[in-house]
Amino acid sequence: MKKRLVSIAMALALAASVLAGCGSQQGSGTTAAGAAAQESSAAVSAPEAASTAETAATAAASEAAQAASTEQTAASTAVTAADAAVTEELSSDAVRVGTLKGPTAMGLVKFMDEADSGALSDGQYQFTMYDAPDQLVPLVVKGDVDIAMVPGNLASVLYQKTKGNVQVFAINTLGVLYIVDNGNPVSSVADLKGRGIAASGMGSTPQYVLNYILQQNGLDPEKDVDVTWCDDHSMALQMLMKDNSLLAMLPQPFVTVAQTKADTIHVDLDLTEEWNRTQEKAQNPSQLVMGVAIVNKSFAEKNPEALRTFMSHYEESVKFVNSNVDEAAALVGKYDIVPEGVAKKAIPACNITYIAGEDMKNGLSGFLQVLKDEDPSAVGGALPADDFYYTAD
Repeated sequence: MKKRLVSIAMALALAASVLAGCGSQQGSGTTAAGAAAQESSAAVSAPEAASTAETAATAAASEAAQAASTEQTAASTAVTAADAAVTEELSSDAVRVGTLKGPTAMGLVKFMDEADSGALSDGQYQFTMYDAPDQLVPLVVKGDVDIAMVPGNLASVLYQKTKGNVQVFAINTLGVLYIVDNGNPVSSVADLKGRGIAASGMGSTPQYVLNYILQQNGLDPEKDVDVTWCDDHSMALQMLMKDNSLLAMLPQPFVTVAQTKADTIHVDLDLTEEWNRTQEKAQNPSQLVMGVAIVNKSFAEKNPEALRTFMSHYEESVKFVNSNVDEAAALVGKYDIVPEGVAKKAIPACNITYIAGEDMKNGLSGFLQVLKDEDPSAVGGALPADDFYYTAD
């Protein structure tokens, strides 16, 4: 059985947004993720501040629902307010990079810091962070950025919208979705049978991921679980806090933000691990891909050496972040992605990665196939052709 909670305020916000679906991303390019983390905690401790917390918490975790709500309409947007804030004047040789506040930006922080400090001598880079994919989409479509970090399925949508002028060169974020409890835990997917789950992302990647994992474990999403689809993560969290018989499906770093204010919240299932279990006997195993790095195809063809250099710096940055959590967390705080203290706890659970070449192609293509089977519009109506995958060394 499925239910949906919709507030009038959220409905009005969605009507004004270029996003479709549940409104799990709201984009004012000026909202600080640090403020978002603080306000999201208020959603736990002060229900009367819920409407403010919803907007702020969503900004802190907007990428995690990243795929959610953008695949059907965001790519068709030609002009948004983001266009007016495109960029500062830099050398025409600078590589223009757009990223989202969240795990993908976390993986870039070492690279960004080196570029900003002048420590790199092999190129110029202009990094711009955005709160939501709909701010970044028109820049990709119009060719106003050379490289961008976007949800995995959105990359496929953009490939279709730009008639093949977008290529993926790396997976940068694997699954960030978790099943959490507030006093009544589960220890396996099988334990979800008969349970109520509060979640956001109806009609988009989170729902498709949950459905796929349930089905692969012999459960019927329509009959065996009772999912209430909320407008955003903070609403799902409020439901969990009011009714401890429920579970919730939440993304990082939102999970960590919530745990800093409510020590009764515990992680029961990592849906990335559960996805991987379903692939153990698959002929063509896929990965749960939440974020990828894309490049403008024209840029890649004209500047292959610049792209290779970028890829090298990016991979090194991801390795640094995963191996030096404390130092990386300080940089995450510096760039106002989430507060340093939250980042220290969240980085190990954010599945920040760098997967390129054939491994990237195999992992992403299988994931897109799963989404297409659930809803073709989630990948732009059709699977991308082989030239979507940039696998050059």
